[in-house]
Amino acid sequence: MNLAFYSDPTEKALVTEIMGWSKVALEKPSKFFNGLPPCPFAKTAWLEDKVSIIFKKEASYQTLYSCISRYDDAFDLVIIVDLKNTKNPEDFHEYLDDLNHRISEGMFIDKDIWVMGFNPEDEPSDFVEDVTFNYDVDDEYSMIFVQRLSKLQEAANRLDKKGYYDSYDGEYNSTEIYFNREKLYRRLKNGDET
Repeated sequence: MNLAFYSDPTEKALVTEIMGWSKVALEKPSKFFNGLPPCPFAKTAWLEDKVSIIFKKEASYQTLYSCISRYDDAFDLVIIVDLKNTKNPEDFHEYLDDLNHRISEGMFIDKDIWVMGFNPEDEPSDFVEDVTFNYDVDDEYSMIFVQRLSKLQEAANRLDKKGYYDSYDGEYNSTEIYFNREKLYRRLKNGDET
């Protein structure tokens, strides 16, 4: 990722922080994922410049809606850094779940999009091992991840065969997310959820 693209010092610091966190927490092999990293495709996506990071600096979700409407397959992942999130974790994730259903119904024309998020008040995951990480930015921020539903679910299906989800499936929220994503993927491919 070309940091020179970001002229705002806070934006540059946030991009550096996100990339650093990915490297130490998401890209290293983990016992929880059958020896695979928590995010097995992250390292390659960063190396191949397939990640875009944009910033949401207003309370409205227009930045997210524009991203969904104009999703560019030049990237495997768009991270929207939400500097103005006012939703608590429950409302934030419920909003994104509802948005996934609206996407699958054609609200943005393209039904092959999946969104998920991170809220700074989320409970820490048992499946990301403790790492030492120095945060450069004091401000809290949420993140919304925008990806192709089909590409994400097809990769998840391949990982499932490698035992990636064997431990992960025990965690309620993770199981529910996987199930909901798979259901919307089937709707996309088959016209229904079968």
